Amino acid sequence: MVGITGIGSGLDINGIVGALVGAEKAPKEAQLARLEKASTTKFSALGQLKGALGTFKTAMKSLNNAELFEKRTATSSNTSALTATASTSALGGTYKVDVDRLASSSKVATAALASDFSTSASGTLKIKLGAADAGTEVAIAADSSLVEIRDKLNTALKDKGITANVVNNPADGTSRLVLNAKDTGAGKDIFIETGDAALSALTVDGAVQVSGNAAGYLEQAADAEFSIDGLALKSSSNTVENAIPDVTMTLVGKTEENKPLTVTVGQDKVGVTSNIKKFVEAYNKLITTSNDLTSVVEVGEGKPPVVGGLVGDASVRALVGGMRNELVNPAEQGGVRVLADLGITTQQDGTLKIDDAKLSAVLKDNFDAVATFFTGDTGLMSRLDKRIDGYVQTGGVLEQRMDGLQSTLNDIDKQREALTRRVEQLQTRLFSQFNAMDALVGQLNQTSERLAQALGSLPGSVRKDS
Repeated sequence: MVGITGIGSGLDINGIVGALVGAEKAPKEAQLARLEKASTTKFSALGQLKGALGTFKTAMKSLNNAELFEKRTATSSNTSALTATASTSALGGTYKVDVDRLASSSKVATAALASDFSTSASGTLKIKLGAADAGTEVAIAADSSLVEIRDKLNTALKDKGITANVVNNPADGTSRLVLNAKDTGAGKDIFIETGDAALSALTVDGAVQVSGNAAGYLEQAADAEFSIDGLALKSSSNTVENAIPDVTMTLVGKTEENKPLTVTVGQDKVGVTSNIKKFVEAYNKLITTSNDLTSVVEVGEGKPPVVGGLVGDASVRALVGGMRNELVNPAEQGGVRVLADLGITTQQDGTLKIDDAKLSAVLKDNFDAVATFFTGDTGLMSRLDKRIDGYVQTGGVLEQRMDGLQSTLNDIDKQREALTRRVEQLQTRLFSQFNAMDALVGQLNQTSERLAQALGSLPGSVRKDS
């Protein structure tokens, strides 16, 4: 009931009611604000910890994978001439490879024709991919232009891997049909034949090279020619499978004479190293996050310290302590028993550091021991996963605590709503009471004034202003 008040009594009723309402409201508001801040801070901190644990769990899963250690790689010393891949069954070895020639596909051109060439009569063209091919017959209508013939050929030959186009010579105004084959390898040259005189100008012998304005091949189909450790080999494709068992090589360029490239087949040490580094990075992020969330940092004299959201939290101490115990717990095997054997050591702040040279040497000399150290039911990754699973799983420690904090935050909202209603009711009641008092005082003042006037009118009374 805010409005013009205090007319009768002259009191500042709005100010009095505001002060009383504020005195009732302020302590509870401050309490709820403190509880909300503390709950929000802890909720956010638990979310950060859960996120870091999730990243760490993903990194562990990638490293705890037997297939990672079963992979084989084939690397080329000259990728501009050859690239290679290997299956898991490939045997390790080093091979010298010379690439003398790439496999090529057939490209042929018809004789040079007038740009306005058209067929004088209908007929049939037979397109063959190799002299022994049965061929594909394409019906050509009378008065067909080179463009129309091209379109007919492309429609008929699309499943055969042959495409046609028209190439124009601006110098003399002539045009040619040019056909390209997709398949490489010797004996796959394109031939264009016909038994119809009206189409004879379109025939091509794919074994004869173009000369002047005559028809012939622009590129002849040929096998790739290469050698492995001095053994001369051929392939109809530039993708060579099983010349080295379980290795696929892709020829992309010629090597220089007497300068063979090297193909090395072996364990995927690069992939393993990458996953180990991802594990270390994820662990370091987790430790850094837990350190930040549980630390108290002084920021200067007279200023309050910056307090982490989980300072003194027993769950964090138990989590980090359990992981550190697993990191120093030696595996029951030879060769690699602890992370230090891999060149991975703990620094003063609890994070891990990798000695790249030592890790590389261990992977080279003791690859199988590295695999059993990390993988399997008793491997380090499984043991660490068991330590953190109770925290990050659905319904785990962190989720339960975050759910509890969320309930607290929801309850704070409800308490604020209740406080607002209570304050509004209090304000209404106070205004009602004070306004009633104000009206009563106003009536008493009016009565007093009327009484004073009546007494002043009596005979013999003396007025003060006389």
